[in-house]
Amino acid sequence: MKLLEDRIRKDGVVKEGNILKVDSFLNHQMDVDLFNAMGEEFRRLFAERPVNKILTIEASGIGIAVIAAQHFHVPVVFAKKAQSVNLDGEMYTTKIESFTHKRTYDVIVSKKFLSSDDHILVIDDFLANGCAVNGLIDLIRSAGATVEGVGIAIEKGFQTGGNLIRSKGIRVESLAIIDSMDAKTGEIEFRKPAAAGS
Repeated sequence: MKLLEDRIRKDGVVKEGNILKVDSFLNHQMDVDLFNAMGEEFRRLFAERPVNKILTIEASGIGIAVIAAQHFHVPVVFAKKAQSVNLDGEMYTTKIESFTHKRTYDVIVSKKFLSSDDHILVIDDFLANGCAVNGLIDLIRSAGATVEGVGIAIEKGFQTGGNLIRSKGIRVESLAIIDSMDAKTGEIEFRKPAAAGS
């Protein structure tokens, strides 16, 4: 998605350790018009899938998922990273290791909000090592629901996550795939779209 790639080039900051800061428009301050264009693109990409629910993880995926959900006209469920007093009833749980925060979270979703009737699209802001997406897929499968696909804003194509998820037979659509980035020069190389028929 050229609009997103251009914005990453303009406002993204590459830091040591394969970190890409996009907090001015994606995951701290949010550009709602950009999110709306991304939601429209996710709807186009998954138009033939019978999606009836979007699943994401707190916190950075929520904004993108909510605006994408408006284009699908479906609810959003977000997996919580902590138990709180207002969560009651039975939960689906999994463990997820965060690339950014370098820690492991217990992630939970109430069984009230995932069922075997659900056809779920996973939406998240980043795909690096695939831990978050893998965890969300575990939750979906625990519920006996169907994974209709995974929509990602930015995939770090030089890390293992994308290949890991795709190797499970799951369709992953990333709006921007970064093949390399250099903290010294700030240069970001995006993957070229595959040629038709290849």
